[in-house]
Amino acid sequence: MWRYRYDKFGWTTRSSQLYESRLLRIGSPLFHFGLLVVIAGHVVGLLVPKSWTEAFGVSEGMYHGNALFWGIIAGTCTLVGIGILIYRRRTTGPVFMATTTNDKVMYVVLVGALVLGLWTTVVAVAAGHDAADYRETVSPWFRSLFRLQPDVDAMAAAPIQFHVHALVGMLLFAIWPFTRLVHAFTAPLHYLFRPYIVYRSRDVGSRGARAARPGWSPVGTADRDRGVTR
Repeated sequence: MWRYRYDKFGWTTRSSQLYESRLLRIGSPLFHFGLLVVIAGHVVGLLVPKSWTEAFGVSEGMYHGNALFWGIIAGTCTLVGIGILIYRRRTTGPVFMATTTNDKVMYVVLVGALVLGLWTTVVAVAAGHDAADYRETVSPWFRSLFRLQPDVDAMAAAPIQFHVHALVGMLLFAIWPFTRLVHAFTAPLHYLFRPYIVYRSRDVGSRGARAARPGWSPVGTADRDRGVTR
């Protein structure tokens, strides 16, 4: 909120499409659409209790099967997309010159969170161990944070990969407002209510009778060769 109030000119992704667009057209959709599915999976997995999905007839096997399938696809697309964007930023001169230290730190933490997320999905969910059921450990702990009564025992029962993933995720949230990722909190809702922009063609015949002046017209200078004044 502070940055939006006092740093509106810095509230931007610092778009570099002008410098290179071929790789951007591939990497950006992969990253953003994959990330949307990843976020949706986290919302369902962490905020929706197991009893609610079972009440709607979604069994544990069905839930974990879908979580494994969509999680691997979305996580892979997101990771490949961010890999293309980092490669583009490193190999395109003007884009690399526009990269700040802040951006480099953000990329390291973001890629770390994605890699650890895929690790927990493949290792924990695919293995099917009871101890790796994050809906019994991580999810109750995460919901307890909003009640300001952290369920430490629930998180302690989760495997180590969930601990590391949660720590890196918290670090990402901590640096989020100070990086270009802050643009995710902006929705262009004012576009729906702003007036239309009307373009009108200029009629050549209505410009008037005065002849157009050249762009460079010396005034009051003496032409020494001809002995005349312009």
